[in-house]
Amino acid sequence: MLEIRNLEVVYHNVVLVLKGISLTVPERGVACVLGPNGAGKTTLLRALTGLLPIHDGRITKGSATLGGARLDGRRADDIVRLGVGQVMEGRRILADLTVEENLRAGAIAAPRAALAERLDRAFVRFPLLATRRRQPAGYLSGGEQQMLAISRALMSGPRLLLLDEPSLGLAPLVVADIAALIREINASGVAILLVEQNAAVALDLAQFGYVLENGKVVLDGPSEALKKDRDIQEFYLGTGGGAERKSFRDVKLYRRRKRWLS
Repeated sequence: MLEIRNLEVVYHNVVLVLKGISLTVPERGVACVLGPNGAGKTTLLRALTGLLPIHDGRITKGSATLGGARLDGRRADDIVRLGVGQVMEGRRILADLTVEENLRAGAIAAPRAALAERLDRAFVRFPLLATRRRQPAGYLSGGEQQMLAISRALMSGPRLLLLDEPSLGLAPLVVADIAALIREINASGVAILLVEQNAAVALDLAQFGYVLENGKVVLDGPSEALKKDRDIQEFYLGTGGGAERKSFRDVKLYRRRKRWLS
């Protein structure tokens, strides 16, 4: 479904943020990207959705394709029409518009004939949104706003859904609800690229994972294998007591030096 090859991104013609990223998301699959703040995760999503120019960024090398069609170099609305939907970090709902108006905004690039059916589908999936369809979206709780943001992204009928930190700022019970929703969306046939700092949630949802640090993929593999990796456990799952080291790469170098000295 999605194939990224040797992608490089520069901001302000000076700052190299992505340094040769390669990853894939199979059709109907879920892949996750883990990494600390500043690793380049959000930049990766901007590169896929045509939003880099807004931030004075540009792709300087590599390619990104969806089902064989190039994404790089296209306008954001064209990328939506190709089948890419996105839920941004922080939800970014339109607080002064009603719930229904937010959903209609998500369908702006969709065929007009599909609007009524997709609205009905959203309200069936989220009965609570149906009861509040005429209310300003800003009055929703954090979890309800996240559900609205996901529903809005689905209004375009995407083949690939990009999720940027969907668990951010949410209570554990709400995070479990969002995880169940992501599984349901994937089961309906939508491929998902999940960017998430909550590694436990991400690796449970995804079949394959990538660890991004300082603009590079430093580790990748099947999710079940990553869960068992000592370094992932120590740095991302908090089960190894490695808080004194500053980065995942430091963990790798530490273990390598330890092997050399033994």
